[in-house]
This record gives sequence, structure tokens and C-alpha cells, in this order.
Amino acid sequence: MIEQQARVATIKRKTAETDIVLTCNMDGRGKVDLDTGVPFLEHMLTLFAKHGQMDLEVKARGDLEIDAHHTVEDIGICLGQAIREAIGDKRGIKRYGQAYVPMDEALAQVVLDLSNRPHFEFRGQFPQARVGEFDTELVHEFFWKLALEARMTLHVIVHYGMNTHHMIEACFKACGRALDEATLHDPRVQGVPSTKGVL
Repeated sequence: MIEQQARVATIKRKTAETDIVLTCNMDGRGKVDLDTGVPFLEHMLTLFAKHGQMDLEVKARGDLEIDAHHTVEDIGICLGQAIREAIGDKRGIKRYGQAYVPMDEALAQVVLDLSNRPHFEFRGQFPQARVGEFDTELVHEFFWKLALEARMTLHVIVHYGMNTHHMIEACFKACGRALDEATLHDPRVQGVPSTKGVL
């Protein structure tokens, strides 16, 4: 049996708006250590990591006196970069992943391809503009930057729902599960999972 190398990456990003250190272990157990100043995002990242079977540490300081936009956006950037670095050349992985996740009355679907061709599609509409202090438009911002920096094709679809919290929660859980599936090693896959020979 070929021993797999640890798929762990740490990303540091410091700007005039944010200061972030993020570590992602793709082969973890869903453990999290989060300190971002954005409680709702921390709740969603906890779900993402747990259902994605990854360990995630995030320490972030941002200009929250303005709003959470820059903090959420930059965490999405750092997480995407960490995922891309951690999975490396993608040899032997499944590459594609998809998951449907219900959350009470809400149903979300995520389909992704670790294609090295970044693209993001979002289909859905949240009933409320805010959940607590969190602007729901930041969900789109987070996933867009995640897809861009991980260089993956990402489709997030909210089929239906009434409770905005439930709808967003289903999206994060489904994304974690789809990413877990896509990054699993498949012994049948020889080399890079592409007829081009490279991703």
C-alpha cells in the first residue's frame, strides 16, 4: 500500500483590512479552532469542516467596525488557497463531488469539480437579508472566492426553503460533503483524473 502524504496547508494573509492565519487538514476529523469575530460564519465553517471531514483553524482580525464583508471574503480566499495547496497535484483523487443536504424544510445541492478552471454558479434566493448580524449576501461572496482560489468549478443550488438560516446551513454542509467526496483517493485512479494528463 502506498502511504499518502499529509494534505495540510497554512495560509497567511495580511492586508490593510484583515489579518488572517488559516490551516486546513484535508484528512482530519472535523475539528475546528475558530476565532474570526463573525459568529455566524464560525457556525457555518464548523458545519463545513465537520461534514467535510477536515480539520480547520482560523484566526482572523478584520475591520468589523465597517462590516463583515472583508473578513468573510478574505477567509474564503485563504480557505480556497489552503485547499488547493493541500490537495497538491490531485493524483489519485476522485476529482468530482456532489451532495444533497436537507435542513428541515430547506434543500441544498452542491456539485463541484477540482478542475483547475475556477467557475461559480449560485442558484437560490434567501428570504431574509440578514441572519442576526450576518448579511446573507456574504454567502455568495464567500463561495465565489472559495471557488476562485481553490480553482474549482462550484455550483451551489438552493432548491427551496423558508428559513434563511436553514438554507445557508444546508449549503455549507453540502459543500463540505461534496469536497470530501472529490478529494477522496480512489485506488482505481491512476495519476491525474483527466484525459489531458494534467489539471
